[in-house]
Amino acid sequence: MKQLKLNTEVSITPSDWKINHHSKILTIGSCFAEVLGRQLFDYKFPVLNNPFGTVFNPHTITKILDSALEGRKPNSALYLENADRVWLHHDFHSAQWAVNQHELETELMEKLNSMKAFIQSADLLVITLGTAYAYRHRSTNLLVGNCHKLPSDRFVKELLHPDQIMIPFEQLINKLRSFRRDLQVIVTVSPVRHTKDTLPLNQVSKSTLRLICHRLSEKYRHVEYFPSYEIMIDELRDYRYYEEDLIHPNKIAEDHIFHTFVHSFVSTGSLDFMKEWNHIRQMMNHRPQHGFTQSQFKLLNTLRLKLNEISATIDVTAELNEIRKRINEFPVL
Repeated sequence: MKQLKLNTEVSITPSDWKINHHSKILTIGSCFAEVLGRQLFDYKFPVLNNPFGTVFNPHTITKILDSALEGRKPNSALYLENADRVWLHHDFHSAQWAVNQHELETELMEKLNSMKAFIQSADLLVITLGTAYAYRHRSTNLLVGNCHKLPSDRFVKELLHPDQIMIPFEQLINKLRSFRRDLQVIVTVSPVRHTKDTLPLNQVSKSTLRLICHRLSEKYRHVEYFPSYEIMIDELRDYRYYEEDLIHPNKIAEDHIFHTFVHSFVSTGSLDFMKEWNHIRQMMNHRPQHGFTQSQFKLLNTLRLKLNEISATIDVTAELNEIRKRINEFPVL
């Protein structure tokens, strides 16, 4: 009897290089970059996760990274004060705010400098591209990353030409290569569909981004493409893998994409640790039904010993503190 195949698997060739728990990872881009960064962080990888919040369009991603490398201040013409007297900047997410322009500029420069310092010793940069659409700020004629809910007549929506994306990316990757020679780069297209653009135009946008990723991975040996979009659209072709909004991948989908990612880019030793860490997290999440029992006390001490052993190579300070706190709560048995 012929075996039924109920989905089309995306074929992925594992990379020649691998990351491990000593590899420093920077993620930047769409909300999916944040999801991936959080998953890696939860498995104790050293991650600087999307430090400026969600950045959807590739033009702004390259601008932020280039500003960090060059130590360049954000464009002063793009600061704004909203109706709540909160200061924002059109190149950055609204999570970056302050009560005045000077304070915001100081905070942005501190973050840009921190990003530069991180890149100097980073091993992997993951860039997630969300949309090829961008907004041009009419009064400055500049492409920006965030409209901050200002009236739409102050902006012009544009579908970026491939050259508008490719040229800045080539310049950035060449600069990164001279700045940090051993840095590996993974590019991916976010699996989150931008339905507000309409589904047909979302496909145009995603196709543009996919073309850029293909050209970059073909041109540069240290740039690889990870097909998160294809996994979502083809391998997980079912609305049961979406949140209620029918746009964002749900946890099952996120976990499946992450599983594929780590088996493509993570070393065998780190994969083994991730399995062990899953077991440790299950033990930590265990809540006793019968209060302060001998068996629970034994479990906590077993956990403490395991975490002490791991702490020689991986930072588990928070987890150790939590277990010690639980042990100290026990009465004398």
